[in-house]
Amino acid sequence: MGFGRTGRAVASVMMERADVRLEWIVRRSARLDHRHASEVIGVDSDDPAVIHSAGDASAAALLDEFPVDAVIDFSSVSGIDYYGNAAAARGVSMVCAVSKFDRDVEPQFRDWGRCTRALWSPNITIGINFMLLAAKTLRAIAPCADVEVVEEHFKTKPEVSGTAVRMAEGLGLDPCEIKTVRAGGIIGTHELVFGFPFQVVRLRHESITREAFGNGAIFAAQHLHGKPNGFYRMEDLMAPYFARLPA
Repeated sequence: MGFGRTGRAVASVMMERADVRLEWIVRRSARLDHRHASEVIGVDSDDPAVIHSAGDASAAALLDEFPVDAVIDFSSVSGIDYYGNAAAARGVSMVCAVSKFDRDVEPQFRDWGRCTRALWSPNITIGINFMLLAAKTLRAIAPCADVEVVEEHFKTKPEVSGTAVRMAEGLGLDPCEIKTVRAGGIIGTHELVFGFPFQVVRLRHESITREAFGNGAIFAAQHLHGKPNGFYRMEDLMAPYFARLPA
């Protein structure tokens, strides 16, 4: 779902991977209707990756004619309204990486989770979610440390990063205290600063290219496969790896 700058980057990663197959893409515009994504992006791939417009085909029709294991969503706030009910009714996993909604969508994902595996994470990169888990661990070890959340993005991004808000809330901080930087073409940088009396710990993640979101989405889809129905965050899929660390 979605074929903007991030959607194209994710599609290119999927088409270059031998362990996944990109069946189709849905976008709002009909301008590229029925073309192959490999041709548009310039990637050598045997994946079908046929582009459809949302007005030309319903999600139910696509899922019935071209079945898939998972729907990966990098579209917009309205994308889930297009495919959500149809995917849930067919037991198709959902991997939604839309960073911020204009309404509270968690109850809807929990409802879909009764029929399938429904995941929503504002930032689906593996690095960010590792950082979230590491930060919660450090917060539990040192609850009295001062913590600051800093996020940097491209000049025209108007709102506070949904990822930064998620970080703040996960650490018991007020999202209004998030520090923001807007400059040039920064794709996305997030930093957590833990201030101790005699030391400082900085956890920093930088998205170098949007392809990082593709690797995270594939990780999510593959790790959801075979799991019980329910509502998931990316952290839920990564947390078991922390438990496997040797003593």
